[in-house]
Amino acid sequence: MTAFFVATVTVKNPAKMQEYGAKAAETFAPFGGEMVMRGKAIGLLTAGEIDHQMTGIAKFPSLADLKSWYASEAYQAIIPLRDEAADIAIAAYEVPE
Repeated sequence: MTAFFVATVTVKNPAKMQEYGAKAAETFAPFGGEMVMRGKAIGLLTAGEIDHQMTGIAKFPSLADLKSWYASEAYQAIIPLRDEAADIAIAAYEVPE
């Protein structure tokens, strides 16, 4: 089954966020991952509040590939940069074929 991560982001340091985004995207290829969407939240269509500034969505061939990417040395090495750049929550989703 195809897997996605959805990252909700509140930026703390724009320059570091830009650096993190570029470095994170470079780590996807060995696991078949690709960035599908990255953008700023501009408003809700339903009632409530948006509690983050940006959202990013990446696609992987399987949940195993997504988890392997997250656990990889390449991604783990940039987590300190991620934590300096932004408050980020990453959730994994599987999509039935």
